Amino acid sequence: MTMERTLATPSLDDVSADPEKPAGRRPSGADDYAVASFVAGLTGLLVFNLVLGPCALVFGSMALANRTTRRGRAVLGLTLGAADLIVISVLVTINGTVSWSAD
Repeated sequence: MTMERTLATPSLDDVSADPEKPAGRRPSGADDYAVASFVAGLTGLLVFNLVLGPCALVFGSMALANRTTRRGRAVLGLTLGAADLIVISVLVTINGTVSWSAD
């Protein structure tokens, strides 16, 4: 029986820039919700405002409730989600339709 080395050498993936965050640890689910909120809010400004706006609001709220480390991104997602709903309400008020077309 041979003895294997128990100490592993750290790879570059294990090195963390944040000293409070343990090395080699993946971001939590709350961080994923913050990113999803931002992406949904930003995309919702262009397409599917009525669907992606509320999704951005829900994802941003979930990220903040779970204490994400990406708080700014979650707040930005909440802001963009609210902007999505404002854009769709302005379009409905002005054009009487939910489309961008002026016809």
